[in-house]
Amino acid sequence: MSSEKQNTGKHEPQPDWKLEVDKQWRQFSGKANDFYNDHKHLFSMSKVASMLGGTLVVAWLGSGFYIVGEGNRGVVARFGAYADTTLPGPHWHFPLPIEEVTIVNVEQQRFIEIGYRDSSRLSKSSLIPAESLMLTADENIINVRLAVQYQVNNAKNYLYSVKDNENTLKQVTESVERGVIGRNNMDFVLTEGRSQIVAELKEQIQQAMDDYRTGITIASVNLQDAQPPEEVQGAFEDAIRAREDKQRLINEAEAYSNEIIPKARGAASRIIQEAEAYEAEKLAKAKGETERFDQLLVEYEKNPAITRKRLYLEAKEKLYSSTNKIMLGADGANPMLYMPLPQTAGHPASSATTGGVEAEHNIEPSAKDKNAARKSSGDLRPSRSKP
Repeated sequence: MSSEKQNTGKHEPQPDWKLEVDKQWRQFSGKANDFYNDHKHLFSMSKVASMLGGTLVVAWLGSGFYIVGEGNRGVVARFGAYADTTLPGPHWHFPLPIEEVTIVNVEQQRFIEIGYRDSSRLSKSSLIPAESLMLTADENIINVRLAVQYQVNNAKNYLYSVKDNENTLKQVTESVERGVIGRNNMDFVLTEGRSQIVAELKEQIQQAMDDYRTGITIASVNLQDAQPPEEVQGAFEDAIRAREDKQRLINEAEAYSNEIIPKARGAASRIIQEAEAYEAEKLAKAKGETERFDQLLVEYEKNPAITRKRLYLEAKEKLYSSTNKIMLGADGANPMLYMPLPQTAGHPASSATTGGVEAEHNIEPSAKDKNAARKSSGDLRPSRSKP
């Protein structure tokens, strides 16, 4: 029995989907015809046209709604002429063809490249000689790559004052750059003048764009690179090294000068001070001698004999104080004995004095000693004639 049921199930006909769809379509068409026959007054041409026209008007008016995003401005043009500038937020305008809205981003940082085209901004392979090569004041050719960053500050002027703002900015930048570079020497552009040149470029480019009323603000001007052409790069590097050597030698000479000059000034000051001290010493000594002479003169005028005797004794004392002999005076007719004493004078003992003491008997001082004493006393004796 089970096998018979399975065999009969296999031969059942499959459902025909096309017939089923046709059946459903006939049922829907019948219902639609019935609805149309019952409501023929709603499907008149005038009512259909009015409903369609109302829908189109609503859709047309609805297309006038727009939203201005943060950092943007909406510029409304009525029949092609500027009408209004809208701030961020939802707004509505008369749809086309009456009014048209253009959204301008006023916070976006835009930039242009002069003299090169490359995303890295540093590849030498992207140089454009027609833009980068320019002449300096000293008639040298230099390769300059410049990047200008800007943003929109007036959406109306940005759209309506100039046809192509970016191309205008590029041409203005090239013109200003060639003028500034042409007024400066090559060394100034490549070394210490970069910051000054960048500031001058920014000021002049901004002035030109304001004169054109482009609605653009220059945010920054970046001097990416400034080098001589590759054909003369080696010679230029040699010139740079020579200039560095020159500066190094100048610095060394200045350092040596700063070291030597203070020493020379100190030595000169010391010599001057010593001379002044010597002068003061001599003057003071001369004044002292003068005062002493005046005092001796007064004493001599009071008692010439005693003063003369005292001067004579002082002269002998001064004379014998420098000799290495000791004088022993004798009373009466005994002779005066003098003998050398090297040990007393600070000299080493000689073999001649070790065996005994050399004695010399003199009745009076020698003539040489007397002459020296007279000369010494004569120098100290005041030479003043009595009236």
